[in-house]
Amino acid sequence: MSTRRANWAIPYFIFMLLFVVLPLLLIVVYAFRDNSGSFTFQNFVKFVSQPEAINTFVYSIGVALITTVLCILLGYPAAYILSNKSLNRSQITVVLFILPMWINILVRTLATVALFDFVHIPLGQGALIFGMVYNFLPFMIYPIYNTMQKMDHSLIEAAQDLGATPGEVFTKVTMPLSMPGVTSGIMMVFMPTISTFAIAELLTMNNVKLFGTTIQENINNGMWNYGAALSLIMLVIIGATSLFADSGDSQDNEAGGLI
Repeated sequence: MSTRRANWAIPYFIFMLLFVVLPLLLIVVYAFRDNSGSFTFQNFVKFVSQPEAINTFVYSIGVALITTVLCILLGYPAAYILSNKSLNRSQITVVLFILPMWINILVRTLATVALFDFVHIPLGQGALIFGMVYNFLPFMIYPIYNTMQKMDHSLIEAAQDLGATPGEVFTKVTMPLSMPGVTSGIMMVFMPTISTFAIAELLTMNNVKLFGTTIQENINNGMWNYGAALSLIMLVIIGATSLFADSGDSQDNEAGGLI
């Protein structure tokens, strides 16, 4: 019986092998090859030796950090209000916050461009940050909201019974228990922001380049090896961020177990 159940996983395994593992392996292979197919580190040397590429990479990380911080500042209170039944008694409000996730990101970005054009606000870095926050804010709200919904509210009641003030309940009970959702939200916002390029192209009239734009331009120009090297650098950063987040989650779980 267990063997039959395991057979259901075979199609998913084949799908992951073809569309996840194989593309990643191709990126690694192309990154360490030159145009003649020989093994080389020249693609990475080229990245390090080009100030423009490094500046674009650092700028992209800065934009991702600003976007993530703004999404936390806006998303955490929203998630808290949505999950608190005394503050929000209608599930329709939750749907309104999650609804943008159902619309294609390019459609939302084009709508943002039209909005800025309608109110005669010039496109640029400010529009880029606004578009990033607007597009990725739901991805911050939903994980935090989902975590708060599943939170053991008896712990909050116990803290209140022991005489904790609302501020103490929030800082010592609610906030620590919601950290896994915050971590998931950070991952869902920070990583896509680094690699995106369509939002920057549309909201800055292609005047501001992000790291994803650099990768796209190199691949479109036939520089597959250098583009793969840049992609691999980005994947390493994302992987390191994921490991850091996973270690943070495990520490939170251990702390929760001690409580």
